[in-house]
Amino acid sequence: MPKIQLPDGSDRQFDNAVTGLEIASSIGKSLARDAVAIRVNDELWDLTREIAEDVAVAIVTRDSEDGLELLRHDAAHILAEAVKELWPDTQVTIGPAIENGFYYDFAREEPFTADDLEVIEARMKDIVDRDESIERQVWERDKAISFFRGQGEEYKAKLIEDIPGDETLTLYQQGEFIDLCRGPHLPSTGKLGKAFHLTRVSGAYWRGDSRNEMLQRIYGTAWANDKQLRKYLMQLEEAEKRDHRRLGRVMDLFHFQEEAPGAVFWHPYGWSLFQNLINYMRAQLAVGGYHEVNTPELVSRSLWEASGHWEAFGTNMFTTETVDGRQYAIKPMNCPGHIQVFKQGITSYRDLPRRIAEFGKCHRYEPSGALHGMMRVRAFTQDDAHVFCTPDQITDESIAVCRQLLDIYRDFGFADVRIKFADRPEVRVGDDEVWDKAEAALIKALEVAELDYTHNPGEGAFYGPKLEFVLRDAIGRDWQCGTLQVDLNMPGRLGATYIGEDGNKHVPVMLHRAIFGSLERFIGILLEHHAGNLPLWLAPAQVRVLTITSDADAYAEEVVAKLRNAGINAETDVRNEKISYKVREHSVAKVPVLMAIGQREVDEQTVALRRLGSKQQTVLSLDEAIQSLSDEIRQRGKPT
Repeated sequence: MPKIQLPDGSDRQFDNAVTGLEIASSIGKSLARDAVAIRVNDELWDLTREIAEDVAVAIVTRDSEDGLELLRHDAAHILAEAVKELWPDTQVTIGPAIENGFYYDFAREEPFTADDLEVIEARMKDIVDRDESIERQVWERDKAISFFRGQGEEYKAKLIEDIPGDETLTLYQQGEFIDLCRGPHLPSTGKLGKAFHLTRVSGAYWRGDSRNEMLQRIYGTAWANDKQLRKYLMQLEEAEKRDHRRLGRVMDLFHFQEEAPGAVFWHPYGWSLFQNLINYMRAQLAVGGYHEVNTPELVSRSLWEASGHWEAFGTNMFTTETVDGRQYAIKPMNCPGHIQVFKQGITSYRDLPRRIAEFGKCHRYEPSGALHGMMRVRAFTQDDAHVFCTPDQITDESIAVCRQLLDIYRDFGFADVRIKFADRPEVRVGDDEVWDKAEAALIKALEVAELDYTHNPGEGAFYGPKLEFVLRDAIGRDWQCGTLQVDLNMPGRLGATYIGEDGNKHVPVMLHRAIFGSLERFIGILLEHHAGNLPLWLAPAQVRVLTITSDADAYAEEVVAKLRNAGINAETDVRNEKISYKVREHSVAKVPVLMAIGQREVDEQTVALRRLGSKQQTVLSLDEAIQSLSDEIRQRGKPT
């Protein structure tokens, strides 16, 4: 006679073992209709799994976070079933739910095509219509291995061989299709609904290791209803228009090529944009009391071993060995170098906090399949800074970083910023007592600053907990950019000390902070957020002066000279082309301000000013136009 405790604190008594579906039905028909799983003592279970003892139960519905993940997980299994029905010789490997969707990796010699995706999706909908029951089965290890090998599924057999012997082995069957899975799953395939869509195919190495064979990965998205699916597909369509790689081409900012995978070739306008960000941040560093430094890119392996990076991060580092047998690594991050700067000379507690910043060039090995334009690169520049302080200064310094960071994001048009608190990961350095102190210090800073945050368990850096600042862009996507980390480990490992008020040596606390994060990635995010229509103060090509007739060429040059003298990036276009052609070309290139110059403007010493995206133009005197643009740049687009 199990007693079921519900989230509202009420209890329900049942005479016999009961399923989650029966519990949901006892509460209400609509809840039973929307239910996809249950949480039993905080563990996800199938709706059809029986409960025979007293437990706490929460019903999981299809539009909840857990429910959506379950729908996507089942969509992956239905995808695999569809592929096996269509191409029986294909081997299925792994198929998880991911953010906004799912994927499944297949071993198949012939590549999947876009036409294949349409066929597969149609078969998936057939499987949904069949409403096949999904049954959980517990199997013996050897029997399961023999079963899958008998089916020609070598990858599944390998997966089972790697599962610890004391772990319960569960398989799920839907129709004739049987797959290895921990579960839970929906009661039947019909519960998935048809709010899903297959999006693309890519290559993926078996178990993510480039030394292994290449598989084919089919991606899809799944949602609780058609409205959510349509909204997401529209977002994908808009994201394609805003793709920074496409904008980089039309705005002539940068390019990539095979000879330098994961590295950016900056063109003049792109490098100007890059320098605009650095100049902006340098002004912010001055306000925050930071001193800029520069540290070597190539450093001996011994320093990375002492810092802990070699053990925790060594496989992602580019290394080299000199003729005398010494090993070096190109820095993947700047913090060990900043500690070396701090260690020079004697530091008193009166000198703290000490704030050091660097636009440091870093390199990290990312698998080829993970590279994605400027969003995932191997060579990048960090706007990195470290604050060395006493334990008593952690809260104030952390609050100052958070407030400055949020102000900076607002300047770039990001008003919706989420904060996540990430605590200790499994692989880390330092004692738990030290981690307790570091985590408590960060949480205290958030609470004192009255900043809302969510918990991101286990995602801290290997040397300390961190705050992650997540920007929501114009089309609703989230980008994790800035970080703030409290480090009570690395300074001690590398011998950094200061003289305390008691005259003894103490190890400083080191706060790691980055605001842009990677400048390359931040520029990619900016381009997509603004769809290339960068604010005037930030745009690398701010003004184009377009002549209507050749008689205006001399005045156009005069206009450009005065704009440049005012600090405005301006160029002429005196080509023998129609003004409509020039306007269209520079609008495609996302130039914020166009000035048309004809004989009337020459005679009256005016300009016809047109803004990007507007068909209207305003006639101003040249001095008025320059003053107006200068004021806007100085105010960064904010109202005066």
